[in-house]
Amino acid sequence: MPVVVVKEVLLNSSKGKNLIFMKKILLYFLVFFTVASYSQNTLSNLLKKYNTEAIPYISVNELSNHKNDYVLLDTRELKEYKVSHLKNAIYVGYDAFNINSVKKQLQNKHEKIVVYCSLGVRSETIGMKLKEAGYTNIHNLYGGIFEWKNQNFKVYNNTSIETENVHAYSKTWSQWLLKGNKVLD
Repeated sequence: MPVVVVKEVLLNSSKGKNLIFMKKILLYFLVFFTVASYSQNTLSNLLKKYNTEAIPYISVNELSNHKNDYVLLDTRELKEYKVSHLKNAIYVGYDAFNINSVKKQLQNKHEKIVVYCSLGVRSETIGMKLKEAGYTNIHNLYGGIFEWKNQNFKVYNNTSIETENVHAYSKTWSQWLLKGNKVLD
């Protein structure tokens, strides 16, 4: 009888060690995948995934210190612009973008221009169209209006009144807007 008890204790002890070992392995995998997925989800990685940086970035802080030196072009859709935009920004749109209309408004092709959208992806596309049309001094707002609001800078609605609302573009992209009120259609 004592031999059976000893065998059972050893067997249970062995199962216990295996269970602990398996839990540790599972924990390591969870930590690894959590870290790996988090690192994939930084703003920097997102912009690297979608942008070529053919249009150089300007930071939110740099723009805020020299805002009057730039013409601001909002490259989002009209419904987004109406919810909120940077003060004095000119709506040029994305789907409805018309280079001839921009040429009429901005005749000096060496003027300092900042394009922006929600995060900086669509604005790079519009920046490239401006560059192809001969504009020479274009910057893309890093992190777009989301980063602008995240850094506590003011945005304005279609009646030029300061607002906390920011059109969040989509539920997926809205994760990058950390401050203000997210507006979705």
